[in-house]
Amino acid sequence: MDSLKNEVKEVIISSLQLEDIKPENINDSEPLFGEGLGLDSIDALELGVALKKKFGVKFSSESEESKKHFASVNALAEYISAERTNK
Repeated sequence: MDSLKNEVKEVIISSLQLEDIKPENINDSEPLFGEGLGLDSIDALELGVALKKKFGVKFSSESEESKKHFASVNALAEYISAERTNK
């Protein structure tokens, strides 16, 4: 799971062009939006597309469940792992 979390962090950094942030600077349980990493709704769309390309997972922009998946790196990694298991 740690390697998956690191991959998620790398996707966040590359897709959102956060050149000044390294994977080790992102706390696994830190919120991605608001006071945490400070992402916004545009970032969520870009990140969702990048995660779909990298891992083949889909997110619904209208789903409350998707908001939970984007809560943190931990939540994203758990969702991706569960989706891989379901395939």
